[in-house]
Amino acid sequence: MNAPDLPANQAAGQEGTRRPSRDLLRSLFLFESLDDDRLDWISEHALIESRPAGVVYSEGETATCLFVLLSGTVSLRRTVRGDEVELNRTDRRGAYAGATESFVGEGSANYPHSVYAITACEFVVIASEDFAYMVRTWFPMAVHLLDGLFVGMRANEAIVGQRERLLALGQLTAGLTHELNNPAAAAARATSSLRERVSSMRHQLAGLASGELDPEVLASLTTLQEDAVGRVAKAPSLSPLEASDREESIAEWLDDRDVPGAYDLSPVMVAAGLDRDFLERVATSVALTTGAKLEGALRWITCTVETEQLMNEIQDAVDRVSALVAAAKQYSQLDRGTYASTDVHAGLDSTLVMLAAKLGVGIRLVKDYDRTLPAVNANGAELNQVWTNLLDNAISAMGGVDGAGTLTVRTGRDDDFVVVEIGDTGPGVPDDIVGRIFEPFFSTKPVGAGTGLGLDISYRIVAQRHGGDLRVDSRPGDTRFQVRLPLEPPDSTAAAG
Repeated sequence: MNAPDLPANQAAGQEGTRRPSRDLLRSLFLFESLDDDRLDWISEHALIESRPAGVVYSEGETATCLFVLLSGTVSLRRTVRGDEVELNRTDRRGAYAGATESFVGEGSANYPHSVYAITACEFVVIASEDFAYMVRTWFPMAVHLLDGLFVGMRANEAIVGQRERLLALGQLTAGLTHELNNPAAAAARATSSLRERVSSMRHQLAGLASGELDPEVLASLTTLQEDAVGRVAKAPSLSPLEASDREESIAEWLDDRDVPGAYDLSPVMVAAGLDRDFLERVATSVALTTGAKLEGALRWITCTVETEQLMNEIQDAVDRVSALVAAAKQYSQLDRGTYASTDVHAGLDSTLVMLAAKLGVGIRLVKDYDRTLPAVNANGAELNQVWTNLLDNAISAMGGVDGAGTLTVRTGRDDDFVVVEIGDTGPGVPDDIVGRIFEPFFSTKPVGAGTGLGLDISYRIVAQRHGGDLRVDSRPGDTRFQVRLPLEPPDSTAAAG
């Protein structure tokens, strides 16, 4: 092969370049064990290049060359959550960087980091095609091993990532089943009680009719019955002490008129919003203050309001089931394409519904939403996966269903970004590991409790697929994960969906 065909930015400093000698190459630890023929081959295909201080190559560019340091100081840097972080700085002769993955997979790669020349530097430069040919031809077994390492790690990460999502789905399904079971059981109980009340109403009506009441009295009672039904929906919310006082007052009124079962009837009447004035109207309607007719009229009306209350319970239970199904549908985004106009509040609320079973009674939820926020162009299902990971971690940090603390979900806007912040009052992330929490397979949870991919997946969804940023600020009692989403993501992220 011929000399490396370097990009313009890398060829700019090539004036006065020369070939490295066999002795020069042998003095570098990377090549010291090669025989003369191979050293001569490298000499014919490599260049010595001088570089001024500045960028040698940038993260994300196509990897075209391997650089081996001869002199000077270089800095290895990588972008982490929007900030460029220095990973290493060295002046060690023979240090190398560049196209080190060009000989595995399909033979092409991008630079996973940036290299800066801190001082004027001199490198041995080998084109990636030449380096790949050299390694594949001279060390085929090593290439197979490295190929298995790189490709296998990617495959393993994908499998574990899928497992992470399946585990999360299983947990959410269990929570959803639990949440659905509550209203379903309530509806079943209310239906059973309703059947009893309707039967009782038939008997009470038969008793009233057998007393040969005047038709006008029956009409008046029917009007009072409708009035009682209307009061059920407007019944005030009473404290236990207020309810007890009103029940005592009505029970005394019933006892004064020799109506049996006063302390069984009074709680139902108070819950329905009935008072002594209403009972006086009933007594006036039957034109009696004592006797079986008053008791029958009151029990008929009591059964009526109980029936209305039970129907309201059934309606509430059915509405709850419908809301849970709607939340599950929104959470999974079954009716959405990939990228679309997305309300982050709807996604957060549906995720909170799915995780409700994990909150327990000791964790207080605080929602501080900026309802003026515009929708973002995003993949709703992927964002819901981010909300799931962050909310689940926050709940776990406070002890889960048996824990205590405050879970805060806050939204706002910062210039052209929608900001979602999820905070908890748990013990926080220790300073010595806070910089690693977005690394794949790193987890602070006990063995078996997590795969260590939740935050890594979340970061890649936010940063790589939506052009945003995910960062953390943690101290004991106050940990906040902040997601920043651009209102208009870059075209490349939208296309990725």
